[in-house]
Amino acid sequence: MLRRFSSVPARALRSQRAMSTKVKVVLTRSLPEQGAKLLKEDDRIDAITWPEDSPCDRQWLLENVKGASGILCMLNDKCDEELIKAAGDKLKVVSSFSAGVDHIALGALKERSVRLGYTPSALTDAVADLTVMLTLMAQRRGGEAMRRVMNGDWPKMPWSPLLLCGPQITNSTVGFLGFGRIAQATLARLLPFQISKALYLGSRPGQPAKEDFYGLVKDQKIPIQPAKNAQELAEKSDILIIGCALTPETKHLVNADFLGRMKETAVIVNIARGPVVDTDALAKALNSGSIFGAGIDVIENEPQIPADHPLAQEPRCVLLPHIGSANTETRSLMAEEAVKNLQAGLFGGSMVNEKTL
Repeated sequence: MLRRFSSVPARALRSQRAMSTKVKVVLTRSLPEQGAKLLKEDDRIDAITWPEDSPCDRQWLLENVKGASGILCMLNDKCDEELIKAAGDKLKVVSSFSAGVDHIALGALKERSVRLGYTPSALTDAVADLTVMLTLMAQRRGGEAMRRVMNGDWPKMPWSPLLLCGPQITNSTVGFLGFGRIAQATLARLLPFQISKALYLGSRPGQPAKEDFYGLVKDQKIPIQPAKNAQELAEKSDILIIGCALTPETKHLVNADFLGRMKETAVIVNIARGPVVDTDALAKALNSGSIFGAGIDVIENEPQIPADHPLAQEPRCVLLPHIGSANTETRSLMAEEAVKNLQAGLFGGSMVNEKTL
């Protein structure tokens, strides 16, 4: 009796069977060490990662996502209907290395019962720190002062009593458009500056904050009150901090009418999403002096912002390239949480942060 022998060694066959039991996931960028290590140690996952240190090529992503059970994407990756459809029926989870999810087609995920993880809690403190920095820079004309030095203008700038003066933060009313984790963490940092009042507009205008992450609303040392509407927030805020989600309702909520209601000494700080603010209206308000200054970490059409952009040219606008979460500890934690969210979506269990669809 003849025996049939496979031409494939037994060890190779075992390896093939092991590979066949792994689930395929696609990463649009290499992760910081903490997240990469966690992913590498999970032998249930076959991870395919965009190999270059640059934004993921769209065609590469559409090709490699076929048959994937999971996608781990960045803020600048468009996770739309086309990509989700290209992945196919095996797709179980999208994990976004971001606090915002406006780059993701939520309806398409809901229709296919695909879970969505994101990383808002990891970056709360980092963004709150930057928000305070932008507030002080905008009030104290920090960007304008630095430009004057870098342009060699200091020798031509004789001292005067009001040279490069701006409003102080003490005794200010701070308004918050959106009053979630980052806003409340920012308020906690501003209290030692002896602000006089906090006014906020959350998802329920005129109603008390639904969540109280820092215990500020219950333990009031200053008045912390909901605004009746956007108009009241505009009119009463000395400092307006924008931290709301980008939705059809909030797009260009801060427009010419809103800005026209603000004080001439007021400053705006945007750490949410660029399109919440009408860029042209803000540039005109700064140029005309109808508001005092702005601190901007996010802007419409980023990163396509040329040097001659109206806000880049405005002396009293501090414009940063979306670096709110940019400290090493935060980015490492975001990577870890993004992988944990991915694993939970693939194999069951609770995510660190899951977006309700």
